[in-house]
Amino acid sequence: MTAPLILASASPRRLQLLEQIGIVPARVIPADIDETPLPNELPRAQAKRLAELKADAIAADNPDSFILAADTVVGCGRRILPKAENEAEARKCLKLLSGRRHRVYGGVCLIAPDGRRTLKVVQTAVVFKSLSEGDIKTYIASDEWRDKAGAYGIQGKAAVFVRQIVGSYSNVVGLPLFETNGMLKGLGYHD
Repeated sequence: MTAPLILASASPRRLQLLEQIGIVPARVIPADIDETPLPNELPRAQAKRLAELKADAIAADNPDSFILAADTVVGCGRRILPKAENEAEARKCLKLLSGRRHRVYGGVCLIAPDGRRTLKVVQTAVVFKSLSEGDIKTYIASDEWRDKAGAYGIQGKAAVFVRQIVGSYSNVVGLPLFETNGMLKGLGYHD
């Protein structure tokens, strides 16, 4: 048995994804950090920075544990799409994504008890069909967009919007499992 694993995330989706591959963290401790993008920050850089900030915040008080943190950023060109906080913001995101390719960046940071760390950013390209006003209205009424980067969850009703995906599906849900599993094994974590 290795040192315990702490998931530094408030996302129930990340916990479910880890459980899907048989990894059950000893504890879940959400990191309380400011997720506001920096001026002129690009989506990939934000995903990397926030994953590392979350891991560092939790590692400071838990030096004898593995700390796994992640952040998901939806980017459309150079633009970072928010986690929509209201229907108007959700509508704006969905209109922007309609009929376009966008990228989902998953930043993952793992810190081992001995201080070693690994940090990756996984990119997945997603292409949405052209959304009708009815598509957007129905999706907004579902409330699934709340607390989701880019105002959609690919694992729910928005799955019908996706024409194509290139890369990791689990990355779009919230945690790139192939890469995360490799990172854990690489730093010596096992149940």
